[in-house]
Amino acid sequence: MVVASAFAIMFVTFGTAYSFTAFFAPLQKAFSASRGDVALAFSINVPLFYLFGAISGPLADRFGPRAVCLFGICLGSCGMFLAASATALWHVYVGFGLCLGTGIGFAFVPSVGSVQHWFVVRRGLASGLAVSGIGFGTLIMPIVAAPLIAWLDWRGAWFIFGLLILFAGGTASFFVSNSPEQYGAAPDGGIAGLGVSADTRSAEGVSLGEAVTSRPFVLFYLALLITWGGVSIQFVHLVPYAEDHGLSPGTAVAIFGFIGIGSIVGRFLLGAIADLVGRRNLLAASFGGIALMQLWLLIATNAWQISVFAFVFGSCYGGVVALFPAVIADYFGGRNASGIIGILYTAAAFGSFLGPKLAGDVFDKVGSYSLPIAISAASACIAAAVIMSASEPPLKRKM
Repeated sequence: MVVASAFAIMFVTFGTAYSFTAFFAPLQKAFSASRGDVALAFSINVPLFYLFGAISGPLADRFGPRAVCLFGICLGSCGMFLAASATALWHVYVGFGLCLGTGIGFAFVPSVGSVQHWFVVRRGLASGLAVSGIGFGTLIMPIVAAPLIAWLDWRGAWFIFGLLILFAGGTASFFVSNSPEQYGAAPDGGIAGLGVSADTRSAEGVSLGEAVTSRPFVLFYLALLITWGGVSIQFVHLVPYAEDHGLSPGTAVAIFGFIGIGSIVGRFLLGAIADLVGRRNLLAASFGGIALMQLWLLIATNAWQISVFAFVFGSCYGGVVALFPAVIADYFGGRNASGIIGILYTAAAFGSFLGPKLAGDVFDKVGSYSLPIAISAASACIAAAVIMSASEPPLKRKM
């Protein structure tokens, strides 16, 4: 139930956020805005769900994730209702950007953090299953958005998404839990009190201060800091990029869906493989794959080439998202997992704010995305090397 609930929360919240690319052209037309100005709404949204994870994570560790997730869900749905009634672009910034972004921040980290308390041996697979909600949302929600926009206009589509967040996400929030012991359970399906093997460090964990001042945490933080701006660009600009190369809006949105398909594959497959070959090593390889795909995009000009990019990039992106929470728990244990994950994700906030907006501004000035894409590729290469320079996790050394 905990894994399924986390899946549902991430499906409706991230699916709504990442469907923004389908609303890009309607918003640009409705408000006579530049690409940079429209992209700013997404640039406000994404950093907030990483920044507020630093608050929601420790709150969930202390008070439990249920109330924290419910608050985030209610705030996010209200933001979508506000954005749906916008009469000026700044209303979209407040509703979609500020409220939805903050709401996701309060729902995401507590829900994915709760999964880490229930698994040790198969933690990579469990995390992959939970965060595959993001992949399914990225696949399905933009595809659903296109006919909704045609039928109800972009306002009606956003109102429907607000209702979906409220009812589906709200229901799922009641089933998240940080405490297997409350149900007489131990990690990996064991029964509490029967001596089920679980690494003591993983079950208890280090303090928040010990974790964030350690060398591995600093390296992980740096990897996210330098890469996530380039990763975020694709969630805003891939559809306009495809349209610039002569593809129809419907085809461009369908291609964007391959990011969701790839993300699902990455979260399931890479999460399971990582439990066998090493989660840190596969995390570094995922960043390397992102770099290669950014280079591929520089020469991708037709539908099949952009589709290949979307699928493989999505797989590597999905691997990163699935593996980071599990890697954090491997290094620092489960006791403060939500708080540590939340602080780690603040690194992604800075890049997410700058990347899409700057890429839009560059395009508005020079008519090309080549420079932002090239910088993104170089950054991902550096991140892969940085992660490999971290020591092996304590859990792996003990096993």
